[in-house]
Amino acid sequence: MHKLTIFSALLVPLLTTLPSIASFKDPVDERFDLGHHLAENAHGFLPIPILITEPAVGYGGGAMGLFLHETETEKNKRKELAMNSLDGGAQLMPAAITLVGAAGTENGTWFAFAGHRHSWLNDSIRYTGGAGLGKANLDIYKDISIGSLFNQTLKIGTKTSGVFAMQQLQFRVADTPLMLGVKQIFGKSSVESDNVIIDKLLKLALGEGSMTSGLGLIAEYDTRNNLFFPTKGYTVNAEYMVYDEAIGSKWNYQNLAVDGQVFIPLANSWTLAFAGNYQYFHSNESFLSPTVRPYVDLRGVSSYRYQGDEVFTIQSQVMYAIDHRWTVSAFYGQGRTSDQDESKQKHKVDAYGAGFRYQIARRYGLYIGVDTAFSKEESAVYFNVGSGF
Repeated sequence: MHKLTIFSALLVPLLTTLPSIASFKDPVDERFDLGHHLAENAHGFLPIPILITEPAVGYGGGAMGLFLHETETEKNKRKELAMNSLDGGAQLMPAAITLVGAAGTENGTWFAFAGHRHSWLNDSIRYTGGAGLGKANLDIYKDISIGSLFNQTLKIGTKTSGVFAMQQLQFRVADTPLMLGVKQIFGKSSVESDNVIIDKLLKLALGEGSMTSGLGLIAEYDTRNNLFFPTKGYTVNAEYMVYDEAIGSKWNYQNLAVDGQVFIPLANSWTLAFAGNYQYFHSNESFLSPTVRPYVDLRGVSSYRYQGDEVFTIQSQVMYAIDHRWTVSAFYGQGRTSDQDESKQKHKVDAYGAGFRYQIARRYGLYIGVDTAFSKEESAVYFNVGSGF
């Protein structure tokens, strides 16, 4: 099915479930806007079509709903600010956010999920939790080397089914942008392969199913002016997770991940943004689930295409606001992998592309849009909420 046909098939039913499209006009600029519906309807939510063209799983789609929960006092304050300025209300963070959704793709991959974020005492205490289940049909790439005689990358088709749950609790340090906390991850999964020999080896090494259980520490420093679509400020996130038999995990390993984003306003309508990610993975296990190790996560590159014990990515993006509703952007990123075993091949990949955003809910500063991205071997289209990083 053509990508635009999928998009239309998803978008039309979602929007036609709302009372009347003609009535969704912003009172200030009279543009199409769902901010009033989100704020004033008792069951108001932002319907977000999921358009999937991820090279790793193929074409597909689904839908998710974003619910922003506010008290009447918070709604009235946001409404007053939105009526008096075009960006009024966008910096006010709702105390509670819920996201639910489901999607599937042409290669049989599917997933369903639900998540919730809640804060108390003016965001001094924050809880985030979520759960999901699904099946991922992924190609995993392994480098096979025999001295200098043979060096080849082997593609292995895998099917991973499972359930997943995550929760984290954070506390703000005094009256600063710094939040510290703890995180817990739990999962149960099984892995099989479409190759009979590989499947037998996986069953021998991993068994019929496995439990993953991890505990860790997290730190976050955030000065961005908008959670959903920042144009100024920066954020740095770090987490160190330990997966161990002592807490119910089948495998023992550790993972350190550090993420950063910075948004720099250059002039009227222009914003320059950078993002970086570093992941370090360590384990003494001989066999691990093929989806455990970190991978290069860039628009235009298949998920799990490039994995390693150390993964570096860096991205840059320039955004131009045509007006307060429409924004266009161009981006470039590079990813690298390396392994503790020096004999294994290192990988480097570049990706680039362009996209656009439309501010669908002005009261909340919510943008949705599409990115088209390319790398050396593949290309993809992404339906995004937010800046795209």
